[in-house]
Amino acid sequence: MSTTPHRPDGRPGTGRHMVVCGDDALAHRIAAELADVYRQSVTLVVPPPGSGGTAHPPAGPSRASALLGRVGAAVGRPGAPPGDAPGPDPFPGVRETTAAAPGEQALSEAGVGRAEALALLYEDDETNMRAAFLARRLNPRIRLVLRMYNRNLGRRMAELLDQVTDLTVPESVRGRHDTSTVVLSDADTAAPALAATAVVGTRKIVQTDGLLLRAAERLPARPGRRAAPALATLALLSSTASDPAGAEGSDRSGPHAPRLLPDDAAVRAAADRGAVVLEAVGREPAAPPGRTSRGASFKELLSPRLRRALVGAAAAVTVLAVVSSAVTDGPPAHAVYITLLDLFAIAEPAVDASVPRQLLQLLTGLVGLALLPLLVAGALEAFGAYRSASALRRPPRGLAGHVVLLGLGKIGTRVLAQLRELDVPVVCVEDDPDARGVALAHRLRVPVVLGDVTQEGVLEAAKVHRAHALLALTSADTTNLEAALYARTLAPDLLVALRLYDDDFATAVYRTLRAAHPGALTRSRSVSTLAAPAFAAAMMGRRILGAVPVERRVLLFAALDVAGQPHLEGRTVEEAFRPGAWRVLALDTTAPGARRPGPADHGRNDSPGLLWDLHSDYVLHPGDRVVVAATRAGLAELLEAPGPSTGP
Repeated sequence: MSTTPHRPDGRPGTGRHMVVCGDDALAHRIAAELADVYRQSVTLVVPPPGSGGTAHPPAGPSRASALLGRVGAAVGRPGAPPGDAPGPDPFPGVRETTAAAPGEQALSEAGVGRAEALALLYEDDETNMRAAFLARRLNPRIRLVLRMYNRNLGRRMAELLDQVTDLTVPESVRGRHDTSTVVLSDADTAAPALAATAVVGTRKIVQTDGLLLRAAERLPARPGRRAAPALATLALLSSTASDPAGAEGSDRSGPHAPRLLPDDAAVRAAADRGAVVLEAVGREPAAPPGRTSRGASFKELLSPRLRRALVGAAAAVTVLAVVSSAVTDGPPAHAVYITLLDLFAIAEPAVDASVPRQLLQLLTGLVGLALLPLLVAGALEAFGAYRSASALRRPPRGLAGHVVLLGLGKIGTRVLAQLRELDVPVVCVEDDPDARGVALAHRLRVPVVLGDVTQEGVLEAAKVHRAHALLALTSADTTNLEAALYARTLAPDLLVALRLYDDDFATAVYRTLRAAHPGALTRSRSVSTLAAPAFAAAMMGRRILGAVPVERRVLLFAALDVAGQPHLEGRTVEEAFRPGAWRVLALDTTAPGARRPGPADHGRNDSPGLLWDLHSDYVLHPGDRVVVAATRAGLAELLEAPGPSTGP
């Protein structure tokens, strides 16, 4: 097999060697991104067929595409061909090898010893960590990009691996090579986009190194109303005032695709289109405590009717104690004591007492008899509520306007957390009681329906017929599509968003379901397609702050040094802006010698931080560092000019 990479247009790659290791679709996407967009020489290491990985989808007809084909035929529109199973396209310029695990031999044969960057993208965090230590030993100068679901562990891993580099690589070499370790999560990248499909106007958040960017999706402005001011317009959506659903375009949708980084003239001319704007920039707040519940509160332990009965009983006892104090002429404390003894029939009979005292004792005993079943009922109800608090909640009666979330794996768990942060009511459906997100749902007091979503009655139990939206986020395309089709039979106007493996297949699903249900909103997303651009750009050695999905396109935020960038150096901010490719958003005002690897944390008192209101006439100098928003192709063009952090 030839190891010389060629792009689809026949041109050879740049010669820098990249290694991508993984066991699912994300590895294929990133390899394709590196070879096609950045023209790199890529070696892809995947598990052999039948080893349990998902890097090699089964060939042949798929049940999901067959379902879609039947729906397309029913509405007279072509769907995905029945024999076209979603799977990775052949990638020119990528040399693929197989290995059961990323051990030392597999990494050596893949060329890690001479590679410039290595991406470790296995589903298991421990596998990625083990391989990262091996790679550092084989090549201390290699740039590492790790996929980690555990964010805290990933941050500590990056610090540890960078410390190893500091001890083994001379400072002169580190100055010419980017040997950093970058930890990313596909779940964190895709979750905001998936959560946004269920909530109109959701803000897409980019957080890194104390930096907080809010990219807000705005609906088309009504006639006669002006949109609220924003720092910058990042994209014009395909949705319009007359067509709120839009075309859900991707990079290959032509004029139907969302327009990224438009200039001011294009924004003014597209007043009837939705937009994604940079709404605010601020300091990243401390994480708020989650809405956890370790047990049932007093209100949950006792029903309202029982609470009212107990209040009435307490009032009756108080009245009896006051009357007893008046009859016996005793102190109030002694009257309360005597009343309680009479109430529970443990006092001596008042044979020799006065008639009023005897009548009061009889009346108190009768009240005690009425109170006894009330106390027993309260104890049983509280015990049942306590047991229910330690179990999964069921959807309450009368629930409506909620989001039904299918699947509580890695992606579903992140989306659940985002929806609850937005105070969106959620009902989860999961067939595995030990799934990752079930514990989170329990802590957040979110109702969970356990069962196979494809079985009759499960979606009904989740009240999908009264729901606002359905998010089908399981790892199986068939399950997601089948659930969406069945949900539409129960609620034809239901907003449906599906997680699908292949972006082309996701496009076909969107078009077919929209034709079948023109009055309902449909969204389809490929997680690997949303996450791959950020991983690939990180492998190129640039500080990627985050990615904001725009429909099925992706906008990247990166920190770049102006030195060595002919598209930036010596130009004004206005001259450096290339519509549809990149835009300078902020200037890092930290002194060059005090800069950290990423942009300055403006929340620190010892750092001037980032300047966001840059004047359009400001000239970018070689010592500046800027934050840019860029498309995939735009960032690749910027990276073609070697900056100071790029080694030979």
